[in-house]
Amino acid sequence: MVLAGSLRLEGVSMSISLTFHGAAGCVTGSCVEVETPRARLLIDCGMFQGPKTLKALNYGDFPFDPRKVDAVLLTHAHLDHAGLLPKLVKAGFTGPIHATAATRDLCGVMLPDAGGIQETEVRHLNRRNLRRGLPQVEPIYTARDGERTIRQFSKVKLGAPVEVAPGVRAIYWEAGHILGATSIELRVETEDGETSLLFSGDIGQGGRDYAADPEGPAGVDHLILESTYGDRDRLNLSSPERRAVLAQELRDAHAAGGPALIPTFAVERAQELIADLVALMEAGEVPEADIFLDSPLAIEATEVFQQRGFNRTTGVNPFERLRAGGRLNFLRKPAESDRIDRLRGWHIILAGSGMCDAGRVRKHLKRLLWRREATVLLSGYQAVGTLGRILEEGASRVSIQGEEVQVRARIRALDIYSGHADAGGLVSWAKARGPVAGGVFLCHGEPRALEGLRDRLATAGFPPAAIRIPDMDDTYVVSGPKVDGRLDAAPRRKPRLAPGQAVKADWHNARVALNMALNTRLAEAPDDASREALLARLAGALSEFEPAATPDA
Repeated sequence: MVLAGSLRLEGVSMSISLTFHGAAGCVTGSCVEVETPRARLLIDCGMFQGPKTLKALNYGDFPFDPRKVDAVLLTHAHLDHAGLLPKLVKAGFTGPIHATAATRDLCGVMLPDAGGIQETEVRHLNRRNLRRGLPQVEPIYTARDGERTIRQFSKVKLGAPVEVAPGVRAIYWEAGHILGATSIELRVETEDGETSLLFSGDIGQGGRDYAADPEGPAGVDHLILESTYGDRDRLNLSSPERRAVLAQELRDAHAAGGPALIPTFAVERAQELIADLVALMEAGEVPEADIFLDSPLAIEATEVFQQRGFNRTTGVNPFERLRAGGRLNFLRKPAESDRIDRLRGWHIILAGSGMCDAGRVRKHLKRLLWRREATVLLSGYQAVGTLGRILEEGASRVSIQGEEVQVRARIRALDIYSGHADAGGLVSWAKARGPVAGGVFLCHGEPRALEGLRDRLATAGFPPAAIRIPDMDDTYVVSGPKVDGRLDAAPRRKPRLAPGQAVKADWHNARVALNMALNTRLAEAPDDASREALLARLAGALSEFEPAATPDA
């Protein structure tokens, strides 16, 4: 039997293995281990986001030895692709991290910021744990770890082949997703000749003011393709049409009588939205308002965009004008953020995180969600289990940092600012990379999106047998244009997640929902006797509960 990590055994020296350590059956945690006859590489090393069960993987050991990785090839700076790089370095990885200059600069602000957030949140958690008699925990990494990681970055240029390891050349292609985002083509030498693999990274929609159109080579052996919106088509709006939709949402928010809160991804989404907000106000198409960017990370990222944000398709940098002054206010310090809590009436706040699960946006949600005149405008993809997804799905009550909040505000979702191509865009991009001689591996999507894209690709002429949907930690062996198959799991370690566990609300979500339902029922009960009866029934159910035995790994 051929086992993962043993490709140098007799008979497989000409083979290449692909192991999907993240973004497999889910959207986040992008990380593919590529083992060639002469090197071991990672394509991305991203952080898991979503349900707590999925995020817990960020704290566990890597399912590989970081000391044996020769190099990392980074597609772009979003945390679900780059967020565990400091942990990798901390665990002993000493090789280069190959990325574009813009990706390096954005990681230079994002990774230390992510480490700082972890330090702050762990500090608060440890205070609570001390009171509860629970053990202390450590952050995944610190701000200093993030700063150290940037020293290992090695700059690459679009379209220029670079030898990233013995026998492996890489070519970075424009992905059109965010500033600096790329698809990565690998050309691997084996005893049978050269094998080409193309990792899409995240593919943009194309035709946008703020990003160049996605590109890539034609005629690859194997394609590893993202599937975030693989099951849906979105409106492909021109820039004026997009701003018109945003303008109507803002006019409606103004008419409701309160502020608009926009949970915002700090990189690209914040900058695009601010540029459109400023343009709409200057044109008189929406009521004037003070705009508050309440995210130190987004402010620092905006400075990177001002320097490097030229669109290669249009030759224009639309971000040069985005400086604080007039109606636009940058809130860097917590005290500045706290002061806007006193504001009433019409104003606009952009705050991170985009999925409402971290950062300063939670404070604003606690303040505004219960107010009918307020509007919360979700502006991007909301992963399963996140507060943003729970709001998007219409929850009437939510829990934020342990505090229950009734949802009375207007909850709106804009799907027109996504940096991801929709299903039609993904199929068109994949067809332009053809003919694909070997396998098409679908990742970075929830099950419905993965299955939807698989069906669309088959309809578009891709052989159904060539389309694979890996599970977490699955390994495939390829040689030339052939997929030799998926390796058996034994004697691999116990699976990190059960099938489907990455994309469903977990027991943490269920516990919060139960607590809120219990509080509601107790409040609605007609008298104390009814409340005592309800609690007695619950206590009885708890006393009778016996956990099922879990077999040892």
